[in-house]
Amino acid sequence: MFGASETAPKRGRVEQDALQDIQAGPSSTRWFGAAGGALWAATPHSMVRWEERRGTAGGPGPAVLKPSASTMSPPKENVSLLFKLYCLTVMTLVAATYTVALRYTRTVETELYFSTTAVCVTEVIKLFLSLGILAKEAGSLTRLITSLKENVFGSPKELLKLSVPSVVYALQNNMAFVALSNLDAAVYQVTYQLKIPCTALCTVLMLSRTLSKLQWFSVFMLCGGVTLVQWEPAQATKVQVEQNPWLGFGAIAVAVFCSGFAGVYFEKVLKSSDTSLWVRNIQLYLSGIVVNLCVVYMSDGAKVLEKGFFYGYTYYVWFVVFLASVGGLYTSVVVKYTDNIMKGFSAAAAIVLSTVASVILFGLQITVTFSLGALLVCISIYLYGLPRQDTTKIQPSETKTSKERLATV
Repeated sequence: MFGASETAPKRGRVEQDALQDIQAGPSSTRWFGAAGGALWAATPHSMVRWEERRGTAGGPGPAVLKPSASTMSPPKENVSLLFKLYCLTVMTLVAATYTVALRYTRTVETELYFSTTAVCVTEVIKLFLSLGILAKEAGSLTRLITSLKENVFGSPKELLKLSVPSVVYALQNNMAFVALSNLDAAVYQVTYQLKIPCTALCTVLMLSRTLSKLQWFSVFMLCGGVTLVQWEPAQATKVQVEQNPWLGFGAIAVAVFCSGFAGVYFEKVLKSSDTSLWVRNIQLYLSGIVVNLCVVYMSDGAKVLEKGFFYGYTYYVWFVVFLASVGGLYTSVVVKYTDNIMKGFSAAAAIVLSTVASVILFGLQITVTFSLGALLVCISIYLYGLPRQDTTKIQPSETKTSKERLATV
């Protein structure tokens, strides 16, 4: 039996948070005895059950404690309603402001900048932000350099693996510029919600997950709503540049497919190892910078050499780049404190804000089909995010029994 002052025993693999807490020493880990020769390691992030096993196949040998399948999930953090509303507000403003600002820079600015260079600069900023966060987690420059040598520069196979979503994300980001050059921000915001059914399909095919009947119903409802929005696209009277709505819709179709595939692929890579999220981000952005530089060369190479890499950049353009780089990282951090219902409300609110801004800035004329389609999309997002009944969780009676067992130890 282990006391509170003793170090952790030899162990197998367990979730990263638990390992970090256990390795931190007696100040963060407490050991409790349990029936059947098992121990419970209580850490700030989790409660892990360790079972004693001798040898490699149950035979004689040194005792090894390994985490059992009954590892308990970490308790939910008590987050105030005010903080959740703050997270909701940030996600909504980032989504709505980015779309409207990007649309503004593509239709109002006199000297049009190269969208390919903006995507490339965004990847560079994301790389430096991820390096900063990883340095903070490492705690020292030596540990940061060691981590980069082992996981980034010393793992060419991992970089090659992350080059797949890098190419897809590069295509997605460039298609977003094409779409918002030809479609109003509100129309784009509604149509881009097709990423939900696309991601759902990729999840079913690549991760072997299932969707409930309500989720499938909401997917078809969302597709119907987008069809209504595109059936008679709303017109913007204050936009004087030439636009091609069909080209814009085609660009969105490519973007949502890329979003679904790259997101699920990246999730699969993350869950295949214990590598830090920020290390994976650095691998992703390094590959992304190389890919986007190739896109700049192939698409606008001659013009960039003639006019310069930052030709046409204004404060508004830099603001779009800032939202694209910081917004995505910030949203990924705060989103863990919200649930799917709040994310659904955020998406719906972003649609409403984008519509209001489009009416004011671009003279968008709202049609009946647009209003009905946007309403169906908002409802479908809410229905898709409703929690599913999980039969794999411990029932209340079983939970009570487990607590009684721990109390008797």
